[in-house]
Amino acid sequence: MTKCLMTAMIAIAVLLAAFGALTGSAPAQQAPVHLNPAVEKLAHGQPIIGTQTDDMSLQNCHSLSRMDFDYSYVDMEHGPLNLDGLAYCIAAMVDKAAILKKGNAQPNVALFARFPPYGRDLQANDWIVKQALDMGLMGIIFNGVDNKEQMTRLVQYMRYPQQKTSKYQEPPGLRGYAPGNATFAWGVSAAEYEKHADVWPLNPEGDLLAIPMIETTEGLKNVNEIASVPGVGAIFLGAGGDLHQYLGVPQDSPEVEQARQTILAACKAHNVACGITALSKADVDRRLKEGWKMIRTGRGE
Repeated sequence: MTKCLMTAMIAIAVLLAAFGALTGSAPAQQAPVHLNPAVEKLAHGQPIIGTQTDDMSLQNCHSLSRMDFDYSYVDMEHGPLNLDGLAYCIAAMVDKAAILKKGNAQPNVALFARFPPYGRDLQANDWIVKQALDMGLMGIIFNGVDNKEQMTRLVQYMRYPQQKTSKYQEPPGLRGYAPGNATFAWGVSAAEYEKHADVWPLNPEGDLLAIPMIETTEGLKNVNEIASVPGVGAIFLGAGGDLHQYLGVPQDSPEVEQARQTILAACKAHNVACGITALSKADVDRRLKEGWKMIRTGRGE
């Protein structure tokens, strides 16, 4: 290679680098396997840390999208069922700056929600699940799931009917098809959304989390069967407020902790992430050491 040719090639490389700097272009980062950051971590055996809110204001949802959490969930079980507010919050959590920085459509924080119906209220869950997922939620926490049959039906509500070529036909999906708002919130095409809009880990490419709560003595008795349902992404106990009522003892009773450990053992036996509320750093550290993989803590904790 002549000296002149080498000099010309170096000059071209410098010009290309300068052009890239001016236009903001950079080598594309490797896209994550999952669009749901909570699923991405769980798929790699890592715990997920999150928080809850009932504030769906613009300012709060902007703040949630940039907090150092893997997920947040909107609690509408004990507050108003405000689907307009939920749609507003989902839109407010779309963070263009984060997308540009990360170089892919995965948000920093996945948004889930809890709704008023219990697991036994299947007709109510049917339409609420459809509405919530079509808005763009990445997971649903189901209150008071008592048995395998209830959980199987809830998973079906979250799944589209599968293509003939799908390897994951069971349980058959019952979700109606209208993903326009969800594709906008997720930042992907309809075809890409269909690929990811299935429950994990039943479908290894899925990015939706179906999360039952064990809150009754019947649910506690059936926790192993509930954990065995294909499509259960995690089991959440929360603070055990309802559970201690059903057990008929104060919340700080040994029976409540024994119930927690029974649920944790079922999660471990079925390789399902187990979730609990832990509001102090010491409690978070303790629960992580015990093997809980989904921690709901307070903001700023």
